[in-house]
Amino acid sequence: MAKKIQIYSTSSCHYCKMAKEFFNDNHLAYEDYNVGLDATRRQEMVDKSGQMGVPVIVITDEEGEESIIVGFDKPTISGFLGL
Repeated sequence: MAKKIQIYSTSSCHYCKMAKEFFNDNHLAYEDYNVGLDATRRQEMVDKSGQMGVPVIVITDEEGEESIIVGFDKPTISGFLGL
């Protein structure tokens, strides 16, 4: 099973766009949740990260353990994904 990537983002967030471009450039599938439009996903993001800032990126490994990255931290994301 591959790692699962989820990104909680908004339409106007520059760093969210950078993160999605990074995933696309590396041919990585991800689920994108627009928390500006979806209150349920927004609350889910706050529950996971403890804050309202975006992007919040959740990488779930093969064992089901979640790693939560707040912001577009390319070195950290690359490390979790083994890039």
